Amino acid sequence: MSREFVEVSVVLPAYNEAATIRTTVETTLDALAAFLPPDAFEVIVAEDGCEDETPEIADEMAAADDRVRHFHADERLGRGGALERAFEASAGETLVYFDTDMATDMRHLEELVESVRTEGYDVATGSRWIAGREADRPAKRGVPSRVFNGLTRLFLRSDLQDHQCGFKAFDRAALLELMPVVQDQHWFWDTEVLVKAQRRGMRVKEFPVDWEPKGDTKVDLVRDVFGMGSQIVRTWWELSVSPRVNRRVGIVAGTLLTLVAIGLMPLYLDPGEVLDKMAGADPALVAASAVVYLLSWPLRGVRYRDILSEIGYDSDVGFLTGAIFISQTGNLVFPARAGDAVRAYVVKARRGIPYPSGFASLAVERVFDLLTITMLAGSVLIALVATGNAADLQAALAGEAASGDVGQSGQTAVYLAAVVGILAIGSVVAIVASARTDGNRIEAALQSISSDSYVGYVAGVLEQFVGDIQRVASDGRAFSVIAGSSVVIWTLDVLTAVVVMRAFGGFDVLALPWLLAVAFFAVSVGNLAKVLPLTPGGVGLYEGAFTLLVVALTPASVGAEVALAVAVVDHFVKNVVTVVGGLGSMLVLNVSLTEAVAESADEVDPAESEPAKQ
Repeated sequence: MSREFVEVSVVLPAYNEAATIRTTVETTLDALAAFLPPDAFEVIVAEDGCEDETPEIADEMAAADDRVRHFHADERLGRGGALERAFEASAGETLVYFDTDMATDMRHLEELVESVRTEGYDVATGSRWIAGREADRPAKRGVPSRVFNGLTRLFLRSDLQDHQCGFKAFDRAALLELMPVVQDQHWFWDTEVLVKAQRRGMRVKEFPVDWEPKGDTKVDLVRDVFGMGSQIVRTWWELSVSPRVNRRVGIVAGTLLTLVAIGLMPLYLDPGEVLDKMAGADPALVAASAVVYLLSWPLRGVRYRDILSEIGYDSDVGFLTGAIFISQTGNLVFPARAGDAVRAYVVKARRGIPYPSGFASLAVERVFDLLTITMLAGSVLIALVATGNAADLQAALAGEAASGDVGQSGQTAVYLAAVVGILAIGSVVAIVASARTDGNRIEAALQSISSDSYVGYVAGVLEQFVGDIQRVASDGRAFSVIAGSSVVIWTLDVLTAVVVMRAFGGFDVLALPWLLAVAFFAVSVGNLAKVLPLTPGGVGLYEGAFTLLVVALTPASVGAEVALAVAVVDHFVKNVVTVVGGLGSMLVLNVSLTEAVAESADEVDPAESEPAKQ
């Protein structure tokens, strides 16, 4: 039975608690009656999609005692979602909840309630980590708890020692003010409420409690790693970074990012060596190579537009080209192509494309890049075998074409390129095959390692990511169009190297078809090799593979020194075009990594509204 007003509402979040819920409710009623008037409180069972007899037991207790209420959910709402639903419908001015296992000694309930009810605190919370408490914390609970609370204090600037103790009370007005700004609906809900209460200047009391674990721990991989960890990062960005970012800061940060990229270039391209090599080259042709490479960038924008269109999102080529320029500039700074995350942020902030779809589109682009250069390298290799020129390649792999650091780096690079190429082909086969099946095994796989409500959230993100990739792979026309544009893009990349070759002496003796074959093979294998971040002998894998293959497949008049010069200048030209394009895009689009992430926090969740989706 619902009452219009009571002084205290206690909410008990329950999931499959049939064995204990009756005892928990009865104990709670007795504990409240010990210090409150008979009609001053209510107990609400916030049952969260239970699969046992908890709903029937809760209904029975509610029918028998008008101080007991039961809220049922057909589907999992998550701990925070179930609590918010019950608190909104409660009748009390002081709102309380604690875990149904009653691990916290109930003799502390009066202090918890009265801290808010009569002492005037906005929030009160029990703590297992401050002096004066007795808490039996086995290592499997204690270590993760200390790590989590330490990270929360460090990144979220909280003054509290224990954020996850399931023993809390709130002033109704304070909690209703906080709930709209609390984003998490699962296990991080407690922490986010406490952190944002402190940030708003609310009075928060933390007091020691005696605590004894009941049953086995429910800590699991999905909730604690994917859920709690990601929520600390999300809240840190929301509270500590986003408020400090504006357009001016965005432009400054973007410019600094570009300057860092320029500053790091000497680490892998010696400026003196570049100048020495360029001294022997035709400057007009070197400049022409930059123009040829620049022509590939609008095509990258067209291809990315086609990929996004296939998964249901529209955008213009100019914006997407700029976003690619910015992310590739980031790749010159961040290892393991982490700069690609910049693009996911940009398209989320400016075009409302969800992060799973943004990263899926990047994955599709990477797969097509690897597949294209693998096919280009494979085609030339077949031609070499067919024309009887494979012996030169075998000699190169045996170390006879080049020696020293270049030879070592080149041999390693070629073998790595072969592995990457095989993996690329295997990935495409797997994606196309999975696109032809109807089964979805992601959620089932996650449920095998976790029963938490976070499984549905994580599975939804992964399913959207995989589904977007499969959508492109299952459309034959889209696959062909994107594959075709990838071939053109990488052909321009190879032609850039061809122009650089022509800028140096020694290549004039080669017939154009053979020069193109050498360039296609060297550039393709070099790009496959540099996917992995290894640089033996201090020479880059791209330069090593390029030099080794050029020396093996060209006359002795070219030589290792000229081949390395071509590789160094080719790499330098492409990096300069990327950096200049990245800086120009940041200025023209008025966007940077920091600004994009800040704006993304203000976007409406595209999973709900999807404003840009077709």
